[in-house]
Amino acid sequence: MKLHKLNFYLLIQISKYFFLILFIFLSVAWLLQLTRLFTISNLMNIEILDIIFLSFYLIPNIITVILPFILIFALLLCFIKLHKDNELIAILSLGKELTHFKKVFLIFTFSIVIIFSILNFYLAPKIYEQYKIIEYDLRNNLNFNKMVYSNFLNINKSTILDFNKIDNSYEDIFISFKDKKDNLFYARKGNIFNENNQYKFQLIDGFKISIDEKEQVEKLEFLNYVLKIENQNINIGKIIDKNTLTIFDDIEEENYINIVYKIFDIILIFYVIFLFYYNNLVNIRFNTQNNIFYSFLCIVTLILNQILKNSEIFLLNYILILLTTIFFSLIITYLKLNYEQN
Repeated sequence: MKLHKLNFYLLIQISKYFFLILFIFLSVAWLLQLTRLFTISNLMNIEILDIIFLSFYLIPNIITVILPFILIFALLLCFIKLHKDNELIAILSLGKELTHFKKVFLIFTFSIVIIFSILNFYLAPKIYEQYKIIEYDLRNNLNFNKMVYSNFLNINKSTILDFNKIDNSYEDIFISFKDKKDNLFYARKGNIFNENNQYKFQLIDGFKISIDEKEQVEKLEFLNYVLKIENQNINIGKIIDKNTLTIFDDIEEENYINIVYKIFDIILIFYVIFLFYYNNLVNIRFNTQNNIFYSFLCIVTLILNQILKNSEIFLLNYILILLTTIFFSLIITYLKLNYEQN
């Protein structure tokens, strides 16, 4: 087997397991997100196809989160299989020691890093921004005619709505509405409309309770009452968060912490692959104990990275904690290998 064919074979094997684990992890993560989104469909009777279509916008963002974890298990499964089939021994017997693996790992690593960088720095934020906009529209363009019930729905920042709907008739309507006063409305039945950026409630046979700042209570009973509430949902510009910012947005807004987060995501990819090469492959160690050791170090480091990013600590603290974790994990690995050799 010529050298270039051997490299190509190894690259195919690693890629095969990479895409297998990617499919499994992505399917599970996507289904979890889809289940969460179906709560919108169940509550507001949004079309199921709209929810499924919306969930596809989450896929690039999900990949950027799970990709380092995918690498851990893809590399392990691939080389455990090669080791059990004695293919590693056969490759090493051709000479040149680990030269074949070094070339393949360099090609694979830089391919993954390039794809991941394009996703993480540009494509995923752009697509996730579209997800946020579409989700916003689905949540806030309420079609009350399609809703069967409302479980204390926040229709805007100051209004909570609850009702039962029987045969296209709204019954037991409860509204909590806050302006200058805290207002509570109850009606035995009525109609609800959403038109001209306004919620219109035609209430029949009920009462209104208002409580002012001095906690004075005013009660009004009515046979017919019309309540109009402006749709005061947040401006669409405010739904944009750090996950919707591309590298160009970060540079323009001088959002250096977000840039550093994404750079460290790339560093962690190098870390996962290098640690596997050094801990498992150099001396062909694929016993259960060593595999668990490698997986544990990588997973702890990756989870710590996510926790630190979500906690939004100071940038310097983030860098120091993560670099210290990576450094000590490599030192522990070095000491462990030396101990095993002695």
